[in-house]
Amino acid sequence: MAEVATSARSSGTSSALSDPLLVVVDPVARRVDGESVRIAKDVLRAGAAHTKVCLPDSPEEFARMLGRRGSRRPVVVGDDRALLRAVGLLHRWRELAGCGLSLVPVGPAQELSRSLGVPSGAVAAARAVLEGAERRLDLLVDDSDGVVLGAVGIPPVPGAAGETAGADDDASVRPWLRTCQSLVRTLAHPRPARSGPATGPGPARLRVEVDGVTLVDLDQPVAGVSLIPGGPGLAEVEVRPLSVGAEASPLTARGRTVTVSGAHFRYRADTVESGPVGTRTWTVRESAWGLTLPAR
Repeated sequence: MAEVATSARSSGTSSALSDPLLVVVDPVARRVDGESVRIAKDVLRAGAAHTKVCLPDSPEEFARMLGRRGSRRPVVVGDDRALLRAVGLLHRWRELAGCGLSLVPVGPAQELSRSLGVPSGAVAAARAVLEGAERRLDLLVDDSDGVVLGAVGIPPVPGAAGETAGADDDASVRPWLRTCQSLVRTLAHPRPARSGPATGPGPARLRVEVDGVTLVDLDQPVAGVSLIPGGPGLAEVEVRPLSVGAEASPLTARGRTVTVSGAHFRYRADTVESGPVGTRTWTVRESAWGLTLPAR
């Protein structure tokens, strides 16, 4: 692990420019796109009054550097997995409420960061870190203390990172939600029919409860379930029943707590596939974490 000396700038036009920064560069980002990492570091050093750059070589060192941030504002240079790691660590340390994060997306997985409104490209993202504003976002927390920033999909869709979305009435306020909503809904679509025995990981029957009310029970086979933050303090749930012949209409609900149970199932939360589990409960934590995004 290497730490790069602090740089200084004598003047600035925004209050954000006076914030001391701790820039933690994910090792995967350095390996896959060193040029974008270099550009991000140069822009941040030129724009912030005091910038300390850390180059951890492992997730353990990543955690140590983030934990030693002091009063510095942490900036993660990495992809969706690095952002999830940072949020998960701060959640476990119970420090999310007082620590806003910034992100410069570099690496192979960037669907989640785009859905959250983080600009693509090292220069644009680094400028947003310097000139943007912190926005408080909802968080899904499961009963094993895992966190979800975007979407949960059951069964998991290979290669599909979770996307944050909201209800249609939120899209006019946050335009990026409309695009993300259409992407997330693909998690609930059934896979094409195959000849021969089924080999996919998806469950046949599940009970889905929203705030204690059963949306679908074990007697109704389902093709898929999706769960996303769907408005202030609420989760939006969509269940697509398994149909024969004409396609069945999806079942939808919104609530603060969602429990899925039944035969052991796997699920995808953001970029991570988990399970099998027999039951899992997700609870919405309203405005639980902060992310620096471009000023409106």
